[in-house]
Amino acid sequence: MTEISYRLPQQRVLQTELPGPRSQELAARRKAAVAAGVGSTAPVYAADADGGVIVDVDGNSLIDLAAGIAVTNVGASHPKVVAAIRDQAERFTHTCFMVTPYEGYVEVCERLAAVTPGDHEKRSVLFNSGAEAVENAIKVARLATGRPAVVAFDHAYHGRTNLTMALTAKAMPYKANFGPFAPEVYRMPMSYPFRDGDRDGAAAAREAISRIEKQIGATSVAAIIIEPIQGEGGFIVPAPGFLPALADWARSNGVVFIADEVQTGFARTGAWFACDHEGVVPDIVTMAKGIAGGMPLSAITGRADLMDAVHAGGLGGTYGGNPVACAAALAAIDAIDELDLNARARRIEELATARFRELAQRIPAIGDIRGRGAMLALEFVKPGTSEPDAALTSAVAARCLAQGVITLTCGTFGNVIRLLPPLVIGEDLLDEALTVLCTAIGDLAG
Repeated sequence: MTEISYRLPQQRVLQTELPGPRSQELAARRKAAVAAGVGSTAPVYAADADGGVIVDVDGNSLIDLAAGIAVTNVGASHPKVVAAIRDQAERFTHTCFMVTPYEGYVEVCERLAAVTPGDHEKRSVLFNSGAEAVENAIKVARLATGRPAVVAFDHAYHGRTNLTMALTAKAMPYKANFGPFAPEVYRMPMSYPFRDGDRDGAAAAREAISRIEKQIGATSVAAIIIEPIQGEGGFIVPAPGFLPALADWARSNGVVFIADEVQTGFARTGAWFACDHEGVVPDIVTMAKGIAGGMPLSAITGRADLMDAVHAGGLGGTYGGNPVACAAALAAIDAIDELDLNARARRIEELATARFRELAQRIPAIGDIRGRGAMLALEFVKPGTSEPDAALTSAVAARCLAQGVITLTCGTFGNVIRLLPPLVIGEDLLDEALTVLCTAIGDLAG
């Protein structure tokens, strides 16, 4: 694989306890200025970031196993992305594509047609956030089919706007007291191998399809939307065959199959998109996060007949496809190709899962090890049961942070540690982070 040079030293350095005095000062300022509803995983404030490290305002260098929630796949300051942003910003930062269009928007759409699953004719639209992409994918599906109903799944996460909250499964903190939500959204059972017993992917799909047909009726369904690997729900990888069976049923019944690849896209799972692992070709793909090296950009790419069914002016937004974000996206896509980040994601999976499997042999609290590429998870349970252990999960994450390693938790039951390192993280640094994590698990659950 191509060697990567870094601007910052790739090392873990703790000069203060966390949070340090400067971070504490900023936390006090934040309390007086920022709404309490905005949460943060770590109490440290970033000053710089590169490769696999984040340096805080007190000079501590922390190992990053979060990548801004799967955003900085190419790193938080990749030189080609930085150069592209600088060059575009020096020319113009905004005209609005709906007023005075520009080449960068068109070129991003061309690149998305090339890298998304399938060789059919495609069209794309650019937006700002993952939730905005999901909302517009549903709009396209409803208009193109003339049908109202949308099917989502248990443990799903699709965003925090009104419609995407309706699609999202987890109440707290995402939905509690924010209703009423958008209508005509129906939730079906997800394939969850760790908790499904002997039920395989085909059986799980049959159950979901049977419920759709009985409770909604195929002719009323505009779209099925699903994360090929669920994110906030717990990094749940459905059993083989589940996704293809749903996609086949959708195709046979005129239902738009939407793959929400907001978190899984752009080499995160060791392929350009998670659907690629089973050869599933969605009708529409929603994207964001890793698309633009940290700049706000999202997209939907879909079958040309679906996308072109929408009347002029029915899709868009003032900032959608901002020229600076488009320049960053083109540079990030180039970097994924040049550095073969799909291979790097697969290598991260190889290194991490080997450590986790060894650890699980002596730590019965590790109920499941799952994920693909650099999207990996450990599910914690009370030993000898499948009862979730959210307290242990939180304690492990806190211990890692105190030792200078940033991790994230997730899962419907709050009992999953998820790993989302930048794909450009060095192997030595990754190994050090895994040692900290495994030691924390051993100390707290051994």
